[in-house]
Amino acid sequence: MAKKVLFVLNPKAGKGLIKNKILDILDMLVKNGLEVTVHTTQRKLDGYETVKNSAKKYQYLLISGGDGTLSECIKGYMETDIKKRPVIGYIPAGSTNDFAQSLKLPKNMITAASNLVDGRLFKCDIGKFNNDYFIYIAAFGAFTDVSYDTPQDLKNLLGHTAYILEGIKRVTSLQKYCMTIEHDETSITGEYIYGMISNTLSVGGLTSLGKEKVKLDDGLFEVILVKYPQNPIEIQMIVTGILTSDFSSKVFTTFKTSKAVFKSQSEVHWTLDGEDGGAYKETVIENITKAIPIMVSPKKTKPAPEKWLIHDRYKIFIMDNE
Repeated sequence: MAKKVLFVLNPKAGKGLIKNKILDILDMLVKNGLEVTVHTTQRKLDGYETVKNSAKKYQYLLISGGDGTLSECIKGYMETDIKKRPVIGYIPAGSTNDFAQSLKLPKNMITAASNLVDGRLFKCDIGKFNNDYFIYIAAFGAFTDVSYDTPQDLKNLLGHTAYILEGIKRVTSLQKYCMTIEHDETSITGEYIYGMISNTLSVGGLTSLGKEKVKLDDGLFEVILVKYPQNPIEIQMIVTGILTSDFSSKVFTTFKTSKAVFKSQSEVHWTLDGEDGGAYKETVIENITKAIPIMVSPKKTKPAPEKWLIHDRYKIFIMDNE
């Protein structure tokens, strides 16, 4: 019996390039013995509702869209019976695709789809945010509203530049947040303009956190807090740190944790994977280790080392057939 695939796609994500690839993707899946049901999202939360209500009937869930579409679908996925959750495939089609970059998924859509049939399974951590979920980042403070306030047409036209242009408007309106943060090792209190709890190698397609510091399946988040600057020098330190991915200066607080509780006397607005996450005085964030089984690219095999027979006059190449 053919295995069934629920293919949920956002036809408007990025520049809508999935429309030109859909027939080739379906042809490849069918030729590999898969039975495919396609659902194109029609409105906000359509992906969430579709996955929540229908994913349990399928062996595979294939998602195409940007980080927002993927996040929406994963929220629905996490609300299905854990014993009936399908294996996930992902075709990145957005304007930034941070999560796809972290997983090193192919940019070619047909190749990305083929991971569903010839890739390898990777179990990725995700985050629980109060009663909600996020895939790769929860953040508060400066610039966190840039992603969902930036018009989709501008994202499609300019890509990363759209976020930068929208972010410039926020420079003169920095707000400080007085917060107490409890995490695995201790409790800290301070005034911050920005905070991010992440499981990713890049944020907004621009900031690399360094792959040697980030493991997507280790049960830990990377946390970066930006302190409220006291003078122009500290503002420059913040800008330099972000541009160079160097968070060692005194204006940053960094740590790893499996759980964090953020407390404030006033409500703090959050974003989850670049989408509006609501405002809370207390927020509990927990790592759900290896919760998402996703097909990624197969590992590249290294060519066998060359073997040479050394003669006193000639160097003779011998094929290694092992």
